[in-house]
Amino acid sequence: QVQLVESGGGLVQPGGSLRLSCAASGFTFSNYRMSWYRQAPGKERELVAHIISAGGSTNYADSVKGRFTISRDNAKNTVYLQMNSLKPEDTAVYYCNALRPWVAVQEPDRGYWGQGTQVTVSS
Repeated sequence: QVQLVESGGGLVQPGGSLRLSCAASGFTFSNYRMSWYRQAPGKERELVAHIISAGGSTNYADSVKGRFTISRDNAKNTVYLQMNSLKPEDTAVYYCNALRPWVAVQEPDRGYWGQGTQVTVSS
């Protein structure tokens, strides 16, 4: 069974940091492009960061550039999201997504989703 399990979320004060992890199993992780999405109540799902299968190219939403870093360890079947200088606006459920190389990033529902991890930034 394919599984994507996010962890590392929690409550943090503004300006703080969190590192999210997404552990994958049940598929060939190294062949997949990975993304982090987030969704806050009343808002649309947002693509936060993307990384190619080899980990050499990344993309970020403008709202998180310079603060967040996506990385992956294919030997551990894990993708990470390092979040620094957190703001209340970053509060959301964060999800990881896996796509085969022939599936467009704009079609994440054709891939695999984790169940999400809650990130709350509040003083």
